Amino acid sequence: MKKCIFFGCFLLLLAGSFNVAVGFEEHPTLAIGSKAPDFRLFGVNGKIYTLQSFARAKVLAVVFICNHCPTSQAYEDRIIKLTTDYAARGVKVVAINPNHPESLRLDELGYSDVGDSFAEMKIRAREKKFNFPYLYDGATEVASKKYGPVATPHIFIFDRERKLRYQGRIDDVENPYHTPHVFDARNAIEALLNNKEVPVTTTKVFGCSVKWAEKSTWIEKAAIEWAKEPVNLDTISGTGITGLIRNKSDKLRLINVWATWCGPCVAEFPEFVTMTRMYRDRSFEFISISADEVGNKDKALKFLQKKQASSTNYLYAGDDKYKLIEAVDPKWNGALPYTILVEPGGKIVYARQGAINPAVLKKIIVDSPYIGRVYNK
Repeated sequence: MKKCIFFGCFLLLLAGSFNVAVGFEEHPTLAIGSKAPDFRLFGVNGKIYTLQSFARAKVLAVVFICNHCPTSQAYEDRIIKLTTDYAARGVKVVAINPNHPESLRLDELGYSDVGDSFAEMKIRAREKKFNFPYLYDGATEVASKKYGPVATPHIFIFDRERKLRYQGRIDDVENPYHTPHVFDARNAIEALLNNKEVPVTTTKVFGCSVKWAEKSTWIEKAAIEWAKEPVNLDTISGTGITGLIRNKSDKLRLINVWATWCGPCVAEFPEFVTMTRMYRDRSFEFISISADEVGNKDKALKFLQKKQASSTNYLYAGDDKYKLIEAVDPKWNGALPYTILVEPGGKIVYARQGAINPAVLKKIIVDSPYIGRVYNK
């Protein structure tokens, strides 16, 4: 079940490489010795930050991170510790999110419960208790284009005169559960604090490509691709549903029982389509079960087609809805919609009668040991 985050980021980098291949031009990275470009950006705390905000710092570290990237998430705790360890020695750390939210496809969110919007940055910063300013540059990317980060994370370290003395990786091990061998960022900071030359000034950067605004055509291409996917609706018996709940697959299985005549069901269904597109490349699958009458199969299918629900869809074929209830979950009292999350082996880890809270459910999914923000342990 182990899956290194290298694979997840590799898939994301393939997309980034594709954009370069078709003519997108990445922004040049700031050269060693250059002066730190100024910026004026909002932080998640509501304050506006500029380069002058850190004027007293002996060393300034500007690190470009984001919410969705598994590599960036893998380094969050290390950035927090870096901030803590050097705060008393006059080192300031500031993080900037360079990603334009409209350039981020749903299928790039497989390792996260949130995207890269300013509102979602606040959620991530609050959850992780960031001890450094987290600034948003996704709307204009003016500052990010001046620094030219290659991927997230990408750190730039400046001396007291705000000349760039190091840029590249934070350390040489992406996996947060393993110990790095070379602490490049710390080595640069220590050298500057001790008035020494930085031993290595530039390293390559591994992570998720920056989602520049000019890549927003990805979203349009994705919409076209998803619209072409076939949508099917098969019938299923109570015995078949029992088999679904036992979940003998190796995937986390999200099951939603709905009906076309159920207002809350219809209203929330697009959220399940979104989650499918986010997580289906991981160990995850979504299955819908319609409680419509068999005679209304065409109506249910048309609804699914309209919502582009290309996941696995069933229509309960029995005429006894109480057998449906018992087959899905004996604890369910029968009101629609009903949603459960089932681990391999049949353990129900989430059950909700009524409309779901998408943010809560996505967080439960991505924090499951069968999915994970980094890799499955």
